Amino acid sequence: MTEIDRRSLVGGLFVASSLAAAGAARAAPAELALKDLKKEGEVACLYHCDFGDPKRYGQMLGNISNHLSVYNSDPFAIQLIVVAHGPGVKFFLTDLDGSPWKDEKLDPVLFERIQNLAKAGVKVHLCAITFQKLEIDRAKARSEPFISIVPSGVATVAALQSKGFAYLKVG
Repeated sequence: MTEIDRRSLVGGLFVASSLAAAGAARAAPAELALKDLKKEGEVACLYHCDFGDPKRYGQMLGNISNHLSVYNSDPFAIQLIVVAHGPGVKFFLTDLDGSPWKDEKLDPVLFERIQNLAKAGVKVHLCAITFQKLEIDRAKARSEPFISIVPSGVATVAALQSKGFAYLKVG
């Protein structure tokens, strides 16, 4: 993908998120195959989120913010992806009803923080196997354009590493 293509993509994401904020119809997250995962720049990193601790998740978001700051939050200078599976998917659900975490409450600021990071190009990939094994309705996944469903979280981590993504895990 050329820089112009990436700029069009990021611009499209902003338009799409604006439409979603304006009350556009809710659509399910896009589904990606492992072959669809691409390294789009010289610097690329994946953050592995397989934990459900909100403090640890907040720390990860802080690390992502710091990471972006070194590159002036320029989505063309760095590519950051969060891969979430297991308890890590709970941070990307519309609500926790019908999930193993139904008795928990999440601070909505956590999702606002990832939305702000997405404005700098951060993407999130959620594990389809987690939804299946934990019997969580995929319709509970937030539908923002920076979120997608991948076949497997751990397979995605490995696929991204094989494509040259650095690996980071907080905690």
